[in-house]
Amino acid sequence: MARIWRERTLAWSARPGMNAARIAALSFGAVILLGTLLLLLPVMSRDGESAGLLTSLFTATSATCVTGLALADTFTQWSPAGQVVILCMIQLGGLGFMTVYTLLLTFFRREILLSQRLVLASTLGLRSTGGVVRLVRHALLGTVILEGTGAVLLSWCFVPEFGLARGVWYGVFHAVSAFCNAGFDLMGPQGGSLSLFADRPEVLLIHGVLVVLGGLGFFVWEDIYRQRRWKKFSLYTQMVLGMTAFLILAGWLYFLLAEWSNPATLGLLAPGDKVMNALFQSVTLRTAGFASFPQGGLRECSLVMCLLFMLIGGSSGSTAGGIKTVTALVLAAALRSGLRGRQAVTLRGRTIPARQVFNAFTLTLTVIAAGFVCAMGLSLGEGGEFLPILYEVISALGTVGLSTGLTGTLSAGSCLVIIALMYMGRVGILSFSLAFMIPRGGGDKIKYPSCDIMIG
Repeated sequence: MARIWRERTLAWSARPGMNAARIAALSFGAVILLGTLLLLLPVMSRDGESAGLLTSLFTATSATCVTGLALADTFTQWSPAGQVVILCMIQLGGLGFMTVYTLLLTFFRREILLSQRLVLASTLGLRSTGGVVRLVRHALLGTVILEGTGAVLLSWCFVPEFGLARGVWYGVFHAVSAFCNAGFDLMGPQGGSLSLFADRPEVLLIHGVLVVLGGLGFFVWEDIYRQRRWKKFSLYTQMVLGMTAFLILAGWLYFLLAEWSNPATLGLLAPGDKVMNALFQSVTLRTAGFASFPQGGLRECSLVMCLLFMLIGGSSGSTAGGIKTVTALVLAAALRSGLRGRQAVTLRGRTIPARQVFNAFTLTLTVIAAGFVCAMGLSLGEGGEFLPILYEVISALGTVGLSTGLTGTLSAGSCLVIIALMYMGRVGILSFSLAFMIPRGGGDKIKYPSCDIMIG
């Protein structure tokens, strides 16, 4: 039976037009559909009644796209069975369905064909299939080790607070959610994500480390594992590590200065806790979605800075979303070259291909345009202030999951828009366009005469 299913799957994937990006996108859609159907069951809800189609679809999309936005609190709405389903979707969404599928093929000693390697490379954001199976195996092993370690450490923190069984379950759930940058928590509405632990630096630190490690990307892990020295790392790995460190430190300093005296965020905390919570805010904006204080209390200037960080997100081939750290670095390098009047975009003694620079601008402008258009539409439909709505939209598009408290008040139409944004944000705007929008054989078959125009 397994062989027949596999043969049918391969035949389906070999159909004309079923490129790797399209299969990867549809695999996420299949997981969302299955998760929705499961969450619709009455046994999945704590009160024994079906949660309804919209809540189930929204939750399944948010979990599979590792976002964290929710119409209903995870602890109060979903029974232990429902929480297990959500956790499975988070894990599948974080690693990618095809990554887990490859593990099963390897376990059963099945051959991994070229078409499947192409899908894996697309899912992980790789440009070639060389060594992709080895990379997947190491990624899965690293995931088990890191999530297991995080679960043990968080259980040690939670058991004294919640008891043995509940504390261990909380440790496992939060470790997976943090590593996959999902932002789902089990603290209940009174907990306000991780606000109960704003004065517990060990809890915030464990979550933060898992978030950063999950956001680096599997290719970076592999490079660090194989090379183990900074000078031997690839340029891409150096760019990811350098940009990640810069963003964390810059955000840490900014939120310390901007929110130090704000009583709605850091103002009432002890000085040491202010330092830790500012650091955690900088980290969680990298598409993690946990919050140690209410996001609605941030000053407007801090909300704008949050938007920038959420747009950038993590790194390619990771559990994080956003336009990615290296994309932002390429844009900065292109800006520097433009200001200096140079045509070539260079970084650390290397020239960035013009096509990749074009892709970076295309991706960024598409995300910004989609975010502002949807935010303006939701602002007209909901009649609320623009900045909190834009915060919600960018949080969905960057698969971040942070909210100023607006999610539960949205209409059904606005919820559907947020669902679409979460899906597009996880699959990737460029991958989405490659999967569905570019016609087959789409190259530049006609060349037009060039012309000079005035810029600026």
